[in-house]
Amino acid sequence: MKRALLIAVLLIFGFTGYADALCVRVSKANLRSGPGTKYKKTGEVFQYTPLKRLGRRGNWYKVKDMDGEVHWIYRTLVTNKFRCAMVKRETARIRTGPGTEYEETIDSPSYKYLPYKVLKIKGSWVKIMDDYNDTGWIHRDLLWIQ
Repeated sequence: MKRALLIAVLLIFGFTGYADALCVRVSKANLRSGPGTKYKKTGEVFQYTPLKRLGRRGNWYKVKDMDGEVHWIYRTLVTNKFRCAMVKRETARIRTGPGTEYEETIDSPSYKYLPYKVLKIKGSWVKIMDDYNDTGWIHRDLLWIQ
């Protein structure tokens, strides 16, 4: 009974296990040094860039990127409705299926900092989709997933 109650409470509050995970949902977004447009632009990110939420001030989220750098981003530019991943190695082979026995896709290899939407995780393989809706599989060890 207690377990069922806990699960119900977590579902009501939208707990997905990735409460701090955010994904850029727009084609391009600015990162800033503080919570507002008057703060210096510290970078630019693209659709499906994963970010880790550290805090919030008003409509701005304090986030950390794959390199551990801290920025601020406006809340409507990101979502926690799906997970995202970014290549963390210099290159990563993209396969047609979840294993090295599958051929590489036409888009292979991928390069460091390229972001993807996570569609599925099967063992140590992640099915990804890019901003052109092309899909493939990358080994989980080659990705930073949020």
